[in-house]
Amino acid sequence: MRAYLELLRIPGAAAFCGAALVARGGGSMTGIGVVMMVSAQYKSYALAGGVSAANVIAWAAGTAVLSNLVDRHGQRRVMLPSALTSAAALAVLVVLGTLHTPSWTLFVPAVISGATGGAPGALVRARWNMVVKNSRQLHTAFSLESTLDELCFVIGPVTATFLATQVAPSAGLVAPVILGVGGSLWFYSLRSTEPPASRTKRVDGIGQGDLAGGLEADVRKLLLAMPGVVPVALVTMVVGGLFGVCDVTVVAATEDWGVKELSGVVLGAMSLGSAAGGLAYGSRNWVSSVARRWVILLGALAATCVLVLFADGPTQLGVVGFATGFTVAPTLINLNSLMQSLVPTHRLTEGLAWVGTSMGVGVSVGASLSGQLIDKIGYRAGFVAMVVAGFIAVTLALVSARSVARAARRVVAART
Repeated sequence: MRAYLELLRIPGAAAFCGAALVARGGGSMTGIGVVMMVSAQYKSYALAGGVSAANVIAWAAGTAVLSNLVDRHGQRRVMLPSALTSAAALAVLVVLGTLHTPSWTLFVPAVISGATGGAPGALVRARWNMVVKNSRQLHTAFSLESTLDELCFVIGPVTATFLATQVAPSAGLVAPVILGVGGSLWFYSLRSTEPPASRTKRVDGIGQGDLAGGLEADVRKLLLAMPGVVPVALVTMVVGGLFGVCDVTVVAATEDWGVKELSGVVLGAMSLGSAAGGLAYGSRNWVSSVARRWVILLGALAATCVLVLFADGPTQLGVVGFATGFTVAPTLINLNSLMQSLVPTHRLTEGLAWVGTSMGVGVSVGASLSGQLIDKIGYRAGFVAMVVAGFIAVTLALVSARSVARAARRVVAART
């Protein structure tokens, strides 16, 4: 814990860390909130997964654009009006769902809310990158943020489920609106730790086009064209697909068992395991390379996912979820660390946002496909899809590990 306390003593760090926690807190409730509201009001998991998918796909596409603008123009200038627009659109979705308007009307506010939501997780990590003193502190900071992400996913689904089942089906989406507005106003008011806009031709002593091996740092170059970025993004997308399948399948499974109100508790158990794993992982200084740990942890994630096939009740699923979750935060920490080592410093927000974007695309595809599978076959099909996604992710990582590690070494060498 000493390493984490050392971080939070950095001037301004505790404030932007806390503000970001509030700003992204609603994000952990939005996906399950949409599934709970739409499945209850319209009696269709396919529609619920479709609306959720539309929201996340729009978020992924919008985040790719917004993150580039943030690097060029600054966080507050770009994201404050955008975040407020996102919250307003989500409020409209709540109203339409409550009024049971035609199903197609739900997609419009879902898309607008997603497209303008941005990635607070990438923004706060960019602030950490600016205020920390060395790579050890940066590893700890990324570990802290991944753990806090999981804390959101411990509290968020439970809260959203309670509100949706005990208050009203649409109530699980009201809290994200409030958190989105309040957290954004707080986070973007903290100007002293906001990374400066990067429009100059030299950053951290690295001229555009000067990275080792001819790696292009020009802001006009597509980030995905940089070596190593695509494999990391693809693996992240598949991992996101696993999470999307998990969200919808857990809700469907608990409903089939007659305890739908416990779906948030089960998802919370997985996130609690992830938070514990993240704290343990971040408190240690690792000697092995990030690329190697990336493959090992993905293998552990895929292996533990197999256990869901044997779960036959909420208690068993919660225990299995906790075990699986223990590998989740460390995997996400490595994904962010790998991306940080693959992109130029002045495009860090954009690079980290691609992790979130890829994750979002995967979540949306996973939620949509699993919704259709569950409607046709049953929740067991969702569990099988989770296992398949886990093994696809580790296979892609194994195939690309050497090229990713080589690209990371080139970029890191160019910074020294």
